[in-house]
Amino acid sequence: MSLFDTRVPAVLLRTDRNPFHHGTLGAVRSLGRAGVDVHVVADCAGSPIRASRYLSGLHTPPPPAASPAEITVALRRVAARIARPAVLIPMDDACAVAVARARAELGPAYLLPDQPEGLAERVADKAELAALCASLDVPHPETLVPDGPAEAVRAAWRLGLPVVAKWSRPWLVPPGGGLRSTVLVRSARQAGELYRRAEEAGSRLLLQAFLAPGADRDWFFHGYADRTGAVRSGGPGRKTRARPRGAGLTAVGRWTPNPRVRALAERVTAELGYRGVFDLDFRRCGTTGRYHLLDFNPRPGAQFRLFTDSAGLDVVRALHLDLTHRVLAEGAPRPGRVFVVENYAPLSALGPAPNERGGRELAWHARDDEGPGRALWTLWGRHVRTRLRDRVHRGGAARPGTAAPVRTRVVRQAPPAAPAAGGAVARGGGAGRADRPEEDRAGSH
Repeated sequence: MSLFDTRVPAVLLRTDRNPFHHGTLGAVRSLGRAGVDVHVVADCAGSPIRASRYLSGLHTPPPPAASPAEITVALRRVAARIARPAVLIPMDDACAVAVARARAELGPAYLLPDQPEGLAERVADKAELAALCASLDVPHPETLVPDGPAEAVRAAWRLGLPVVAKWSRPWLVPPGGGLRSTVLVRSARQAGELYRRAEEAGSRLLLQAFLAPGADRDWFFHGYADRTGAVRSGGPGRKTRARPRGAGLTAVGRWTPNPRVRALAERVTAELGYRGVFDLDFRRCGTTGRYHLLDFNPRPGAQFRLFTDSAGLDVVRALHLDLTHRVLAEGAPRPGRVFVVENYAPLSALGPAPNERGGRELAWHARDDEGPGRALWTLWGRHVRTRLRDRVHRGGAARPGTAAPVRTRVVRQAPPAAPAAGGAVARGGGAGRADRPEEDRAGSH
């Protein structure tokens, strides 16, 4: 008899148009293998995901940059087609925020965690996260929120170049316009120019102190906070290879015990009253050794399958079991387990992997689901050729954007005496320099 209530399907929702979002495939396989019908509401044209044998249904997603209201309408349409309650799993931040806003409207067609109102939106917003970390006394890079291009210039000098520039709501950054959700700023003038594109980006510009990358410094924690608030499944992982190097998403990750990261993750989620799946990113300061919380994603991280325990439990399965009032199996952790994304780390996928006591899982290739792995390389090659051609045609030129009025607004007072410059800051942020440069994290990890 299955541990899962297989009468209840799962619906995966994603408006991010990345056809190579391996986290979506991971969720399809995880629940499909358990006998759950899995429906995907996403643009999977040109994606290996559509070749999975575990995919029960593929539904037309909301349009790109859809409003929360449009996402709700699309979900109601899917619910009418499925005609039975389903566990709803947002797979990107935009969808997590939209679903949290429409929680009352989406029930009883969808089962969702009992999340405090507005919390998903607060933790996903980079400016709000800085303020939350300050209130909880959780290490976070010093963060300033300038109120004009001149203020952005002064903030960059105050933090010390280079600085990390982020848009507070990266899911609103329009694709194809040359803007990235996160970029390393090497001059104060560049900070001012970025501010002038705030209207185009759709949210506030943040400047953060730069925490240098290095060996053993990039960590993440995936977990599921159940109905009681207890963190179940998941664990701490170390990013051993990133794309781009030293900055971007996890290309190779290893399940690595880390009591300090675990304690931070459990304290943050408990004090916020968070419920549901979460994905936290940390960077350890090379000077102080403190772990700074960089991102709080209120949805599964793309490499969540890394944390599959001896009972086969992962955060997505934990969510389905908990929301259908089933018992969560008590499995043992599998430290040393490795997750590899083949199109970003092909040599790691092909070569021998020493010291992988917990085994290794590939993002795309699986013996029981060969379709996505076979489709990957043809589709990836086509994708790379298209990107290169588009880059040549664009010529790499950035549009200047529109200047905004200069005015100073202090969101939160920065720690120890420094020249006046507006900004939200996290307590303890001055202990190190902020996070990952030149990374586009919208909808991926």
